[in-house]
Amino acid sequence: MTAHPAGGRVRGERLETRVTADQKSLIEHAAALQGRTVTDFVLTSLQEAARRAIEEHERLELSVRDSRAFVDALVNPKPVNDRLRDTVRRYRQATGI
Repeated sequence: MTAHPAGGRVRGERLETRVTADQKSLIEHAAALQGRTVTDFVLTSLQEAARRAIEEHERLELSVRDSRAFVDALVNPKPVNDRLRDTVRRYRQATGI
């Protein structure tokens, strides 16, 4: 779907699917309840589902990457350097610990 200069939508692709009579009835009922056409209801619903699937995948991917980085930091800790020692010393002085 691309934006039309006048603000409307220009649809150049077609997506077809077969549904059961019960599925079609359910979709038509839901669209009617929202005062929308079946096409608008289906397109909006599919776009929202697609965005959620992508976001979930990206969160999962990030979570796996973060978990690996955390485990790697535990298994292979970086050596303590002067900057870290100074930071710990200043923290202890500030908090009295």
